[in-house]
Amino acid sequence: MRLSKTVTVAGLLLASLLGAGTAQADDMLGSYVARISDRDHQASDGYALDSAAQMVRQDRANWHKFHRRDSDDEGDAWFRTNDQRADLQRMLERPGAMSSSTKRAIVNGEPLIQVDVYEDSVRVSILEN
Repeated sequence: MRLSKTVTVAGLLLASLLGAGTAQADDMLGSYVARISDRDHQASDGYALDSAAQMVRQDRANWHKFHRRDSDDEGDAWFRTNDQRADLQRMLERPGAMSSSTKRAIVNGEPLIQVDVYEDSVRVSILEN
């Protein structure tokens, strides 16, 4: 009886862990590289942006909408429209999308970044400061 109960509890625990892992799966769609330059630190109408998420979003607007591209910038297939870029900013503002040091590097400099794009999230890392 005791062995049966242990096996049942272990089975339920394993099923729970597997189920949680599946529910949290976030398939990678791809990635792109971009230089967050001085032009990405300003909104399209000229005012200064104050967050890394806004600057990464502006980089995509500069790429797709305004065709103001830095030589290191790569294209992407996910953030072509304003609504898609608004989604990008929301994902960038979530915990885990960027480390504190990555945010500081973007706000205070012109780093080369890599943006890994997943179905429901993004992750930003610094390639070159």
